[in-house]
Amino acid sequence: MSKSVKNQTRNTWKRYYYLGMPLLLILSLILIALRNPDTAENTSKDSSSTSDPKVEKKYQSSPEADSLLVQSNDLLRKGEYQNALSAVEQSLQLNKEIGNYRAIGDCYNRIATIYYYQGDFKNAINYFEDGIVSYQEANFLSGIATLVNNKGAIYYYLGNYPKALEHYKKAASLNATLNNKMQSATTIQNIGGIYLELQDYNQAMKHFQQAKTTYEELADTLSLSQIKNSIGDVYLSKKSFDLALTNFEEALALAESINAQQSILEVYYNLGDAHDQLENFDLAMDFYTRTKSLADKINNTLYQSLSYIGLGTIHLDAGAAQKGIKFCRKGLQISTEIETVSIQQEACECLYEAHKQSGQNTLALNYLEQSISLKDSLNSRQTADKILNMEFEKKMILDSLANVEKEMRIELAHKEVLRQQETQRNIIVVVLFFIIIIAIAIWSRLNYVKKSKQRLQKEKDRSEHLLLNILPQEIAEELKSKGFVDAQDFESAAILFTDFKGFTATAAQLSPQDLVQELNTCFKAFDNIIGQYRVEKIKTIGDAYMAVGGVPRSDKNSVKNTILAALEMQEFIADRKEQNELLGKSSFEMRIGIHAGPIVAGVVGVKKFQYDIWGDTVNTASRMESNGQVGRVNISKSTYLVVKDEKDLAFEYRGRIDAKGKGEIDMYFVYRSSEGLNRRDRQPELVSY
Repeated sequence: MSKSVKNQTRNTWKRYYYLGMPLLLILSLILIALRNPDTAENTSKDSSSTSDPKVEKKYQSSPEADSLLVQSNDLLRKGEYQNALSAVEQSLQLNKEIGNYRAIGDCYNRIATIYYYQGDFKNAINYFEDGIVSYQEANFLSGIATLVNNKGAIYYYLGNYPKALEHYKKAASLNATLNNKMQSATTIQNIGGIYLELQDYNQAMKHFQQAKTTYEELADTLSLSQIKNSIGDVYLSKKSFDLALTNFEEALALAESINAQQSILEVYYNLGDAHDQLENFDLAMDFYTRTKSLADKINNTLYQSLSYIGLGTIHLDAGAAQKGIKFCRKGLQISTEIETVSIQQEACECLYEAHKQSGQNTLALNYLEQSISLKDSLNSRQTADKILNMEFEKKMILDSLANVEKEMRIELAHKEVLRQQETQRNIIVVVLFFIIIIAIAIWSRLNYVKKSKQRLQKEKDRSEHLLLNILPQEIAEELKSKGFVDAQDFESAAILFTDFKGFTATAAQLSPQDLVQELNTCFKAFDNIIGQYRVEKIKTIGDAYMAVGGVPRSDKNSVKNTILAALEMQEFIADRKEQNELLGKSSFEMRIGIHAGPIVAGVVGVKKFQYDIWGDTVNTASRMESNGQVGRVNISKSTYLVVKDEKDLAFEYRGRIDAKGKGEIDMYFVYRSSEGLNRRDRQPELVSY
């Protein structure tokens, strides 16, 4: 299989994996299923008694029902789903007979877990909702918080991120009230998953690290294993293979220490994926084989199908088309049985490529047609998901109308009582009326004075903000105090120039609004980047961007900081180009040049103040940019000499290059010592109690 098709196959699985079978969702379900019922009950009683005006309701318990529920724990851990389902259904029936709503909610939650493992998401969400109703009857707030979070994860699976985030926030509010650290951490982790889906990777990692801190405080081995697996997966998506493998190996060690079979299975697959991307095919095949063996042992059909397809694609890369066909056909058979359309499409693409490689064009064409049909089916499923969301919202509206009608009846009864008391109240109202008039007059005057001061302060702050957006703070302060700014000499400053390649041709493909929006997106990102490295923006000229490090305050690290800012700007443009190409939009490529040397800086004119810099250093920096290459950061020899000993930077000597008006100049490309990162999605986690 070609590299491009192989990557496409992997991405197809990852989209399904993060939207259909989340590792974190499974983690929480395991915690819910395997937690000791007595311990959970004690915890919930403590939480409820301290946070809710109504204490959790007490019910008669059934030793036989409790024993069956515990028995289902062991069966679930062994992967014996049908036996586990039979045991918990018997427990459910016994608890219904005695009316133990807390235990009924536990049973519904366990049943939802079992259906989820088998890929039956419709039954899973139905039983989650039944569990919420039972927990509400028992006034078990901790359980309600758990299942509200779980419903949020299902909405995430349906692709309804606003609805998912709404449920996560409700769960977070309940957990904060109950002081449930564990549930709060997993909800934070789920929100991080949404940020990953929206490609806000900094926020995603921030939430993952915050959840990890809580897991470490609670010494929760299973949660630590899962969060390390999650963080490793982020690093893998960014092609930082060393960090990815380190986190995967730590996650595997933790999972093996508690014999968490499902977690071990997930890490095996990720390790196979990592070595597959590194083209360590022997190791990749070993981990895919381990994944298959463990999936067979615990009867996890999803990972069975995925491991078969992983093995098939590796055989195709090795030129063993017939073995590839054998494995991929088995993966298609299993994914068809469990009705996972995304993986069926992946298997068909594998078989199409394998038969094409074998010269069996007719069969290849058949599998290509199946792949296209399955893709259309996926689009139809997305439409169906939207319809389900609309029906849910309709139900919520009807419930709201019923509540409004009830409130109106209460209000009418209240008005009748007030009407009977009106005569006695009239005298008091007249007296209070004059008192209120005087009080309002005094309050209005005081409020007017207060608002006037606030408006003046707001205008002053706005003027201050506008001035600081135009001039550096030190220069603005000098201008306010003296009315003018003295010119300054700087012995060493780093000048940065950027320019978009083929800007005119690319701009011709965009509407004026899209062009300005794209430039604004890029320049806003540049502003944020240079702000982090204490580099001062000077101006933009058309599509060019100019900044300087070491001004208006000298800084011994200004040259290095300017280079780091330039590298991050190139990384942003590369990521932006990748995003635009996926959306079929035109995108920019950029050159950056840097030169360090003496300059003069100051403010000229009396209108439209602008802080600017002058000197031959500026002209040389411009030549560094014009003689650079797309995607690279080009620096002069004098700049290189300043930072050549920095361990986190690497350099490529380009030779002496003729620069317009400057003659031949030694130039270097500069890089980070280790480069890196691509992307992949992440899926939410269900919390436990």
